[in-house]
Amino acid sequence: MKTILLAGGLGSRLAEETVAIPKPMVEVGGRPIIARVMDIYSHFGQNDFIVAAGYKCLMLKQFFANYHLIANDISVDVDTGKLNLKPISAGGWNVSVVDTGAETMTSGRIRRLRDWVGDEAFMVTYSDGLGNVDIDRLLAFHRGHGKLATVTAVQPPARFGNMEIAGEQVQAFTEKVRRYETWINGGYFVFEPGVFDYLIDDMEPLEQSPMVNLTRDGQLMAFKHYGFWHPMDTVRDRNALNEVCHQNPPPWLMFDEASQAPDPARPVAVI
Repeated sequence: MKTILLAGGLGSRLAEETVAIPKPMVEVGGRPIIARVMDIYSHFGQNDFIVAAGYKCLMLKQFFANYHLIANDISVDVDTGKLNLKPISAGGWNVSVVDTGAETMTSGRIRRLRDWVGDEAFMVTYSDGLGNVDIDRLLAFHRGHGKLATVTAVQPPARFGNMEIAGEQVQAFTEKVRRYETWINGGYFVFEPGVFDYLIDDMEPLEQSPMVNLTRDGQLMAFKHYGFWHPMDTVRDRNALNEVCHQNPPPWLMFDEASQAPDPARPVAVI
């Protein structure tokens, strides 16, 4: 199954870095975040990727064209230039990088890849959000409901610390708090080819009319993900991901059942 990685936006809130490189090339723990996203899919044997590039597309092409050098050790005969790779680990990826336009919006980028996808179901996600989404369970959920589209619903990370209060007395300060009552679009979509009928305007974000109309027609289902998920929208987000990147494994590659199952004592509501 093919996976489209949306990788063409400007990333204006990371302008100190994205003025020089595309946002998917911003590094988390020494590797571009797009490669970290691909690791998640690859864990489940999903290795056929289409990168929907746009802004600074050439840098993405150069990165993947040279990935065999970047990801492995090399030996070079400096007199002849003969190069031998010493693989560190087998990636197994097949990557197509397609220029979908510098100004194209997300639905237009997907629409322009119709011939690349063919007549089969496919997956789509953003290149700047990391989560330990169980892709096998996501696909099983999608195939089970029979609708055109699935979006992974996630609970956003807290942006501020939390005060615990009993009555009017402050009991404790905590660093992070999760807002369990809130669900947002976390990417990690699964689409049937019929979704292309909803993608009619290059300048329309996927998150606007296409998803609204899929919802109106009863064709969009939500796969609830209770585990780790974190976007990289700001410098603060990048720093937070860097802090946890060197855990072994990092939280977006921890696919234990506990991270996926909901706590029955925790109230949730979709809004």
